[in-house]
Amino acid sequence: LHLCDLAGSERLDRSNATGVAASETKSINKSLSSLADVFTAIGQRASFVPFRNSKLTYLLQPALSGSGKMCMFVNVSPT
Repeated sequence: LHLCDLAGSERLDRSNATGVAASETKSINKSLSSLADVFTAIGQRASFVPFRNSKLTYLLQPALSGSGKMCMFVNVSPT
């Protein structure tokens, strides 16, 4: 059982984050983008799935491939 809190995608210009917070925001956005790439590849039944593009997708590889099951809850804000 894997539980992941992805903290959400943030726009760097809106958050006015600097220093460590800006670096964390970039890392979160990269991980979410990599996760989307993996979902796209799996959905298209591609011969190559880019699990190694981020630590998140690499760690979730067993749950996302093969006969693993996944449930995803998404909270979306219009702003």
